[in-house]
Amino acid sequence: MKKLFFLLFACLLGQSAIAQTKRPAAAAAKPVSYAGRKAVLITTAAKTDYRLTATDTLAFRPFSQPPENQPCVFIDPAKSFQTFIGIGAALTDAAAETFAKMPADKQEAILKAFYDKKTGIGYSLARTHIHSCDFSSGSYTYVQEGDKALSSFSIEHDQQYRIPFIKKAIAAAGGKLKMFVSPWSPPAWMKDNSSMLQGGKLLPEYYQSWADYYIKFIKAYETQGIPVWGLTVQNEPMAKQTWESCLYTAEDERDFIKKYLGPTLRRNGMQNKKLIAWDHNRDLIYQRASTLLSDPEAAKYIWGIGFHWYESWTGAPTPDNVKRVAEAYPDKPLLLTEACNGPFSWATFEQWNWGENYGREMISDFNNGATAWTDWNILLDETGGPNHVKNFCFAPIHGDTRDGSLHFMNSYYYIGHFSKYIRPGAKRIICSSNRAQLLTTGFRNTDGKIAVVVMNPGDTPLSYRLYVGDQALEAESLPHSIVTILF
Repeated sequence: MKKLFFLLFACLLGQSAIAQTKRPAAAAAKPVSYAGRKAVLITTAAKTDYRLTATDTLAFRPFSQPPENQPCVFIDPAKSFQTFIGIGAALTDAAAETFAKMPADKQEAILKAFYDKKTGIGYSLARTHIHSCDFSSGSYTYVQEGDKALSSFSIEHDQQYRIPFIKKAIAAAGGKLKMFVSPWSPPAWMKDNSSMLQGGKLLPEYYQSWADYYIKFIKAYETQGIPVWGLTVQNEPMAKQTWESCLYTAEDERDFIKKYLGPTLRRNGMQNKKLIAWDHNRDLIYQRASTLLSDPEAAKYIWGIGFHWYESWTGAPTPDNVKRVAEAYPDKPLLLTEACNGPFSWATFEQWNWGENYGREMISDFNNGATAWTDWNILLDETGGPNHVKNFCFAPIHGDTRDGSLHFMNSYYYIGHFSKYIRPGAKRIICSSNRAQLLTTGFRNTDGKIAVVVMNPGDTPLSYRLYVGDQALEAESLPHSIVTILF
């Protein structure tokens, strides 16, 4: 019997092996050839007239192994990473008030400059604040003093400037604009320092009222035809500022999310709103993310982690901290939620480094895993405001309310090298440079088109090859330039 069993078993094994050999082999994916393909180069460069200017069309052709001294950028479209959400800016009280004071033709020019996909730079993301922030003409809230039940809640203040401006921005963007909202401080009477300014902490007896406040705001704005895509818990929760601010330790934020804000969003049918934690600098991002996301009860409500770039202002930039969070928590999207240059001065308005700050940080953040990038004020006036605490800064466009003129900073063009050509839904691809002078990132758009950004912050031109497999094009990177290569 044993022999018969083994004979039958061997026979079955043989039949299985024959069946396997008869199966057609899976066809190997054929590598995409770029031979002869043409690429358009869009350039912005110092000491030239190039501002998002098409400067060349180059063709890929065969190249062997590059010599050791050949500057190169290597891309691999077959290796893809995070999905791109979008780029945009904050639609603040200051931006809205400046916009309202500009002539009608300049208002139209501003909207086209930011939101038109062909003639402008195609913003697809926006942020706004819940009641006042530093870039408001004064402090205000939406409720009366001591109204714990929030029965007096009203956004009437925003009807003068901000709501009309946001509606026009949405229309200019084609009717859709991903909007996330952020509070700078609870009302003064909800805090232990009895002030909206100078930090202070939310008093425990108002945790639920404050959570309900977000809901009231979202519902009020959506009633006005302004959909809210997401929200952050608190702008800069570790900063005691001279303007509206409120302090949360990592444990404070974790507990407020899991016990109050998260459940309140869910009870009100808003579990689809993207809840973004941290919303502060990259220096402490890992500590904050690990504290929040290691707690399953808090983590289940948190969609992603937001960050700012201002630790770079102290001379201690920490871009790799973003990558550490991406590595540890790959299911939680990362997005830059605020950045700006400052302090404002007409004397330094033309400095080229303002744009290069954006290019350098955007390339780094995307390569480290960021899915989106949101500038601070989209528009400011001739003072770098209005701002009720004199915290004046730069915006990509300044409108002079005295004579109705518009002034574009080079940062507008640097941001445009990303926002205009990398569209929502794109996937970041491998993009590597063999020279520190060539900073680069790349994305494959949903239509298959590839956008590679190459930035040269140095003082000298640099000839280089852009390789895709065994095909390459030869280009020159001008001093203090940024180029987007499209193919």
